[in-house]
Amino acid sequence: MNNTLVKGLRLLELLAERDGPAGVGELARELDMGASNVHRLLQALVELGYAVNDGGRGQYRASLKIWELGAHALHKLDFREAAAPAMRWLLAETNETVHLSVLSGDEVVYIDKLDSPEPVRAYSTIGGRAPAYCVATGKVLLAWREQRPTALLTVHKLHQHSPATLPDTAALALELARVRQQGYAVNRGEWRTSVWGIAAPVLSAGGHVAAAVGISGPASRIRSHGVRRLSQLVVEAARQASEQLARGSGAAASVA
Repeated sequence: MNNTLVKGLRLLELLAERDGPAGVGELARELDMGASNVHRLLQALVELGYAVNDGGRGQYRASLKIWELGAHALHKLDFREAAAPAMRWLLAETNETVHLSVLSGDEVVYIDKLDSPEPVRAYSTIGGRAPAYCVATGKVLLAWREQRPTALLTVHKLHQHSPATLPDTAALALELARVRQQGYAVNRGEWRTSVWGIAAPVLSAGGHVAAAVGISGPASRIRSHGVRRLSQLVVEAARQASEQLARGSGAAASVA
């Protein structure tokens, strides 16, 4: 087995698993490798686009290129296909845009979606991204991370996308505790003022959160239909998707 390749893959895995950037010395200690060797491998990963020197400060993190590999893997595992029946059911029940999302750094990535037939609806694109802390699918994925949920975020004071955006990670921690307790998340105009969303976790065969499924729509329509009623439908769709996914292979909730 190629020893250099093994070391490089171990380093890449460590970068992908970490909640934030790390320096050469810290990575070398965790991998029990020489600092010069780690530095050389990091330069190769940066050159190939798999790692980023965060702000040029000698702090390294995994890049979004890993998401591209993950996206190919998800396609081959028919991950989206497994969730598709539940997503179609949820669209029929709610008439709102349905998303399937995974984490990529501080953001969620929409890996699949079904558009609402309504002329006024939430707009998004497959492969599009949104700040994890202020959309429903992102809150779900943050809430069920195995690591401390808010440690993923690179800033203590969260950027205010709307008047409803949570102000800081302390407020987010309270919100994520609520999400875990009730089993679903609600976005009340925290990214786009006029758009609300509701999401719930999709579990892999091993019982880990593999993704989040949710709906998004105009705030007035979500309120009129009732958050409680819609949340029950979203949770049921997530259960259906989890059941289908459990018949195949799950995927990690964080892909970068």
